[in-house]
Amino acid sequence: MFRSFREHPASVGETYIEHFFHAMSFGWAMLRGSLACFVHGLFPWAHTRTGSQAVIRLHDRMVINRKKLRADEMSPLDPQDSIAENI
Repeated sequence: MFRSFREHPASVGETYIEHFFHAMSFGWAMLRGSLACFVHGLFPWAHTRTGSQAVIRLHDRMVINRKKLRADEMSPLDPQDSIAENI
């Protein structure tokens, strides 16, 4: 059971605690972006770029910066990462 708490965080070069805080910050950013999109749906003039900017920032943090920080001892890139590069 404890392996489950270490395996994925280690695959991205983080401890469980580091991964916890990164995941929580991503979740919070996604929630804020989601709420902005709902408001935008009701009031089209409000938050015209908030949701898309949240996605761009999160993509940069998750995919692009992780590639820059990825060291040789870390697991290879997920094939899905290359798909996200072209979006």
